[in-house]
Amino acid sequence: MNKPQASNRSVHSRRHFLRAASWLGSGIPLLGAGTALAVDGGENPEKEKTAEELLNPETKTAIDRGLRFLAGRQVTLGSNRGAFGSGGYPGSVGICGLAGIAFMSSGSTPGIGTYGKNVEDVADFLARNTQKSGYIARQSNDLGNMYGHGFAMLCLSQAYGMSGKRELGEKLKLAVNCTIAAQNDQGGWRYRPVKSDADLSVTVCQVMALRGARDAGINVPDKVRDKTIDYVKKSQAGDGSFRYTMNGGHTTFPLTAAGLVSLFSAGIYEGKEIERGLEYLKGNRESLSNHYYFYGHYYAVQAMWHAGGRWWNEWYPYIREVLVKKQSKNGSWSSSYGAEYATAMATIILQMPNDMLPIFAR
Repeated sequence: MNKPQASNRSVHSRRHFLRAASWLGSGIPLLGAGTALAVDGGENPEKEKTAEELLNPETKTAIDRGLRFLAGRQVTLGSNRGAFGSGGYPGSVGICGLAGIAFMSSGSTPGIGTYGKNVEDVADFLARNTQKSGYIARQSNDLGNMYGHGFAMLCLSQAYGMSGKRELGEKLKLAVNCTIAAQNDQGGWRYRPVKSDADLSVTVCQVMALRGARDAGINVPDKVRDKTIDYVKKSQAGDGSFRYTMNGGHTTFPLTAAGLVSLFSAGIYEGKEIERGLEYLKGNRESLSNHYYFYGHYYAVQAMWHAGGRWWNEWYPYIREVLVKKQSKNGSWSSSYGAEYATAMATIILQMPNDMLPIFAR
């Protein structure tokens, strides 16, 4: 695999991005790369494995093949230039956003690096499809709903934070305002960009994107964060798992991973909710259905990355080996949501040790 493309300009942009005001700025410090955080709030005494140790040659090859597959599936002409998504999800803003995150996880930034042009086209596509209301969708009633909006807004936040392009910043502000306006009184979000009921799987997409936007310098009121934390904590069951909705419903591995990442994104890195959630993930990692496999592990790898130490040391080698074996001969991974979706998710997961994206920074 090509080494992460981190030019002087992109490294400078990333460092500037990380210095931006964030939800962690009020009382909880933003940790430097490579610092393992224990559940008790101190540095983990167990030495954490480095990226060089974790990214073996087989994994690097798998990542390279996956990114090249994605690059080859990007639309290069017409009104959908920059888009991805075949099958039942053509031109999905959500899949486009995930692909952009995958490219940026390799070290490329808009216009810079091996996949710099791909990232630039992704950002342009998402900007063109940001409605006046701030809803990111190809049409105001896009079936991608708030899942797609959240993934797209997260990608825009990273692209804007690294490039500083005014147009991206303006579109990101609109998207943030749309999400803030749609938060319900309990603190969560649902499928449509309006106040309604809420579920955790949509909520995590919004809180991650809001965290990314705030890190990039976009104003997100503290009350939005506070309501989200309350909502997420009240969604946890006694065994450490998280429910689909605050008031009840099933608990699953993907929802538990989403709950943990919601708390991490809101600046909560310690406490009984974190510890119990991590233990639940560890004991249920074989329970995923194929339908939610990549979604679940996308959040689970983030949860273990933020937990660090023994959690990370044990988790990443497990999912690394599984994903490398699942890769197709053409470099893709498969899912009911399409090869572009699955490949973007898989390459994001595998590239977590690169520590290239500010949203994943500890």
